[in-house]
Amino acid sequence: MKNEKGHKTIKSSGNVFEDLGLPHSKERLAKAQLAFQISEAIKNRHLSQTDAAKLLCIDQPKISAIINGRLSGFSLERLI
Repeated sequence: MKNEKGHKTIKSSGNVFEDLGLPHSKERLAKAQLAFQISEAIKNRHLSQTDAAKLLCIDQPKISAIINGRLSGFSLERLI
């Protein structure tokens, strides 16, 4: 399919990681979705990263990593 500028477009599968051909795309998407939910819960509760870290019994840099989508150091199980 071509868009109005004549560029080829491809319909998304719904998983950007799969669309990019990255390995473990389903796990990557699940981790991203969980990280988003964690970030939203922190925001909705008006918690600082330090307070969220205390509540979750992890250190503040790990909260920062989750909020900023740096998830390579987290397993799916740990995020759950």
